[in-house]
Amino acid sequence: MKLKDPLVKKVNLKRITGIAIALLPIALLATNSQAATPQTVNVVGYSIVAKAYTSLETAFSHTAAGQGVTFTNSFGASTTQAQDVVAGQPADVVNFSLNPDLALLINAGLVSKKWASVKAVKAQKGIVTDSVVAIVVRPGNPLGIHSWNDLLNSGVKIVTPDPISSGSARWNLLAAYESQIDQGSNATAANTYINALIKNVISEPSSGSKALSAFIAGTGNVLLAYESDALNAFASGQKIQIVQTPQNLLIENPAAITTTGSSNPAAVAFYDFIFSKAGQQIWLQQHFRPTIKSLQAVSKTTFYTPITLNTITALGGWAKVTPKFFSPTGLITQAESANGYTS
Repeated sequence: MKLKDPLVKKVNLKRITGIAIALLPIALLATNSQAATPQTVNVVGYSIVAKAYTSLETAFSHTAAGQGVTFTNSFGASTTQAQDVVAGQPADVVNFSLNPDLALLINAGLVSKKWASVKAVKAQKGIVTDSVVAIVVRPGNPLGIHSWNDLLNSGVKIVTPDPISSGSARWNLLAAYESQIDQGSNATAANTYINALIKNVISEPSSGSKALSAFIAGTGNVLLAYESDALNAFASGQKIQIVQTPQNLLIENPAAITTTGSSNPAAVAFYDFIFSKAGQQIWLQQHFRPTIKSLQAVSKTTFYTPITLNTITALGGWAKVTPKFFSPTGLITQAESANGYTS
């Protein structure tokens, strides 16, 4: 049996006379001043964005709003991170792989139901970055992988994350399934395809970043990954090759400010920053597709354009996609179980 990878008082001084204020201890005044504006922002996100946030936080610290602000960061498998926040992990700004993970916080009352209509992010509908799914192979593409169909070839050994804990895994497998529909297959044939693909999966690490690390270390000969993660790895000198598939799925990554973060001025300013043009330019440098319209034209010269690019909206939204594919009786859940993957 194949087993999955296991897995930190404001004293409202009454208006008193200047003489009385002068008599207050200097240390007390300093304490009150510091407490008036929280300067720590707790960021929680899915594993792939860790490096990007290092750059975003550094750039923000050089703005007027970022002066004196410090950050705590926690990055890991998207669903696991969301569950940890629900369980009590401090979070002011959250950035997950997909909307269903954010919904866990909304249902727990930790994020407003109107999170995507905040003025600073309304135009982007709360989606801070886009990407697509990348098929990653060894240099020279020794197995001749050029399409989703080639993943069923003899000798293919696939690494893709665990869909229980990882948003990346759900994007990957959903893109694979829909590639068959886009090519004219019916649902029965697409279901047969996804079962055959999962039979070729030899490793399911808990997150997208761990899947990439496993592949680079020598596991398997094909990796399903975020385009952004694959491009960053290639840019850093890793010996990989990226296949540009004719069919793909637009990955949309949500970011939200939590109920605690909304009362933290530093968190609100940082949240606005990651959606701003300056922030989006940093995302672009980290090989994410920007969601701000003024930069999307620029990104078209940076990223390839699939012949067919599906969207979650076109597939009926997550309210339809999740039960169909990822519920206990979902097509992909059943295929995973049939091929020996257990939680």
